[in-house]
Amino acid sequence: MINLLPLMIERVGIILIAVFLLSQFKPFRRIIHNEQGLKEKGFLILVFGAFAVISNYTGIEIHQSLVGKSNWLYNLQPDSAIANTRIMGIAIGSLLGGPLVGLGIGLIAGIHRLLLGGFTAEACAVSAILAGVAAGYLGKKNKGDSSIQPWYAAAAGCLMEIVQMAIIILVTRPIERAWDLVQMIGIPMVAINGFGTLLFMLIIQSILREEERTKALQTNKAFDIADKTLPYFRQGLNPVSCKEVAKIMLELTDADAIAITDSHSVLAHAGAGSDHHVPTKGFSTELTKKVLMQGTILTAKSREEILCYHSDCPLRAAVVLPLKVHDKTAGTLKLYFKNPNSLGKVEHELAEGLAKLFSAQLELAEAERQSKLLKNAEIKALQSQVHPHFLFNAINTISVLCRTDAEKARKLLLELSQFFRSNLQGARQMFIPLDKELEHVKAYLSLEQARFPDKYHVAFDIEPGLEKCLLPPFTLQPLVENAIRYGFLHSNAPGEVQITACAQENRLHIDVTDNGQGISPAKLEALGKKEVHSEQGSGTALVNIRERLEGMYNYDASFEIRSLEGTGTSVKLNIPLEILQKGGNERYAESPHHG
Repeated sequence: MINLLPLMIERVGIILIAVFLLSQFKPFRRIIHNEQGLKEKGFLILVFGAFAVISNYTGIEIHQSLVGKSNWLYNLQPDSAIANTRIMGIAIGSLLGGPLVGLGIGLIAGIHRLLLGGFTAEACAVSAILAGVAAGYLGKKNKGDSSIQPWYAAAAGCLMEIVQMAIIILVTRPIERAWDLVQMIGIPMVAINGFGTLLFMLIIQSILREEERTKALQTNKAFDIADKTLPYFRQGLNPVSCKEVAKIMLELTDADAIAITDSHSVLAHAGAGSDHHVPTKGFSTELTKKVLMQGTILTAKSREEILCYHSDCPLRAAVVLPLKVHDKTAGTLKLYFKNPNSLGKVEHELAEGLAKLFSAQLELAEAERQSKLLKNAEIKALQSQVHPHFLFNAINTISVLCRTDAEKARKLLLELSQFFRSNLQGARQMFIPLDKELEHVKAYLSLEQARFPDKYHVAFDIEPGLEKCLLPPFTLQPLVENAIRYGFLHSNAPGEVQITACAQENRLHIDVTDNGQGISPAKLEALGKKEVHSEQGSGTALVNIRERLEGMYNYDASFEIRSLEGTGTSVKLNIPLEILQKGGNERYAESPHHG
């Protein structure tokens, strides 16, 4: 018995070395994490079935109650038996894979043991199959709440070996020889197989802890980068903010270069290759274009795959990730490496996590921008309520009419009240029905036309049934005001303003057209896209309308200005058609004060 222990420990060492090497392969690590489909179960059966077969071949031959030869065993004498670590492989594989895997491993191990011969062949074959199924059920029961603990696995290994000793005594004849064999090999085999199972599960536990530590470090690094880049991403994708983000990422990651783009150009590049990967219109690599078009992560492991056409480019590997805002690719994040081997799984996962965090930050920045735009519109509306010039003109007109036409003065006072009420309602809502927006327009027109009775005429052509279509507040009134204030500024002829609304292909089309003096091509190019400072105005209202439409409808709305000097101007809106349902809408609800 004592002579048997060192030889058994040697066999355990061989199996554990093989297991350690096996643990470095991804399929095996997935199985450890309980990611088991039919393919993984088949893998377990083959691997641990092979371990059991190796254990049979490398076992220690026991001949007439004496330790015999311990070299590679191909067959046994009829009066011989084997002391081996077969049960350890069966128990471990079954605990990991469950009853079906245990049955498969047990069959492979049992049939092979039967073919080797010896007076315990039948008993060992039966015990191998039973041990596989039993250990599989024990593993399935234990893995319901958590991973298998080492002590549990060691106890299962000992139990399976004890069962094997019992079956040898029950099945093998003559019973005297079976009893002598069990007395000799029982304690060493129970102890060694249990100890081997314990060591194996400690290796598994070490793998799990290592991956958990790696993930924790990776997560901490990602959140550290996200925390430091948040103030810049709140500014949106622009060259200044992206330059700072690239510098931070270059410092906190193992990448040799960092680049950030929007959908049209490179905004920032920091690190290696800065001499030719420069912020510019267009892109230095075709890989970026592919990511923008496909919206998926792409990896390159050579300069040819990166598709950089600069002959001296030192970059040899890259991972390019899409930055998405509301499920649309708004730009890319690129991590470059000089050595392709530096771009491993950890770096790839870190980059993927950062891209998701950055996308979330960009969405928050967009939401903040829209909130500011709406607030700006609200402020403008509130300002117009008490605009001294507007109030003075309206009240002055009404005071004159009080002497000449009291009824008209009364109507104008009601229109002035309606105008203020519409401003207040619009300032509190994200969307309002078209008829409410038109009421706002008509109230404004009534006050202006009272001052200039014959200067212009406004016509409405609204398709029936569109009254409850939803649109952002303060969309039409500024367009009409612009047409009146600037379109007919130097004209003595009567002006015409046409407001048209119709539905086509589930979209709402609105057109505000005037026959005024038009806009010069130089101003038209920038109008609605940025502020245009002039004596007549800055165009802030048009910029606000366009940006609110783009943000609220996720770029699924269009805002177009067409103009020809001396002929007139047309502003066209195209937005998704959404009708206010009876009983209200989650984005608009009529208050008791609505008129």
